[in-house]
Amino acid sequence: MLNFSREKLLDLYKNMVLIRKYEERIYFLFLEGIMPGTIHQSHGQEASAVGMLYDLQKTDYMTTTHRPAGHALAKGVSLKSMMAEMFAKTSGCCHGYGGAMHVGDMAVGAVPAIAIVGGGVPLGVGIALSCKMRKTDSVCVTFLGDGATNEGAVHESMNGAMIWKLPIIFAVENNLYGASTSIKQTTTIENLAERAKAYNMPAEIVDGNDVIAVNQAAERAIARARSGSGPTFLELKTYRIGGHSRNDTCGYRTKKEEAEWAKRDAIKVFGERLVKEKIASRKELNAIDEQIEQDIDEAVVYAKSEPSPVAEDAFKNVYVQEGLI
Repeated sequence: MLNFSREKLLDLYKNMVLIRKYEERIYFLFLEGIMPGTIHQSHGQEASAVGMLYDLQKTDYMTTTHRPAGHALAKGVSLKSMMAEMFAKTSGCCHGYGGAMHVGDMAVGAVPAIAIVGGGVPLGVGIALSCKMRKTDSVCVTFLGDGATNEGAVHESMNGAMIWKLPIIFAVENNLYGASTSIKQTTTIENLAERAKAYNMPAEIVDGNDVIAVNQAAERAIARARSGSGPTFLELKTYRIGGHSRNDTCGYRTKKEEAEWAKRDAIKVFGERLVKEKIASRKELNAIDEQIEQDIDEAVVYAKSEPSPVAEDAFKNVYVQEGLI
């Protein structure tokens, strides 16, 4: 399968399955009332996360938005620390302060997610500027949704990134909807990649459900950024299987549309391709699935047993002016 090693192909499959099964477990734990907070999930968008981030180094950076679980896991945030964060435990990746919309771990270059639409983009540009000023070879991938491309801060960020030739990749996960609003109601262009032309920025339109295509596009963009040639805009056309958040029943979408995209499920299609091309047997893929289920079981047990924050922890990691408390 192209020039990819068997090890890499199986890793791509494993990482996508990990994200899918993690989010499925989180979904049911929330429904059962076992977890606090809320969730915005990325079911169906696993190929975009894994393909984009697989070849990054720990010294590279990633910023993301309110649908961050897949990106965080793909960048290397540990499963156990992610699960502990969901249970608001002190051993969580953000020590229980973040929750589902703010996961991350700077130790692996995963900047804790920002729930503001497009909020991670100017931050990513700032990080890329820092990398250039410090003369490192680090790059930054900043994820945003289709709706975020209408935000002014995003366009200011793209303009600045191109002027300064910063080492950043704008990875737009175009899942067709901003919350419940179709992209057709918010933009007048068919391909969001056209917006990069305004800044003379290289752009590609990619099948966001094809992990190989995403990874190849990511490799080109990363090489461009690392070499000092500047940013790239990648439009990853994908689809979220679930709703915008856990209370969204997707009444604004047709069953026909959902069925058509279900046929293009990234994990299903990629798994079938691995078997067809004799990269792996169905038995091997099933074993991967089972091992991941076991890992998630262990992560849930771990998270439940970890200590919860105490009231005094609310004053940690914040600036408090003397005399106000």
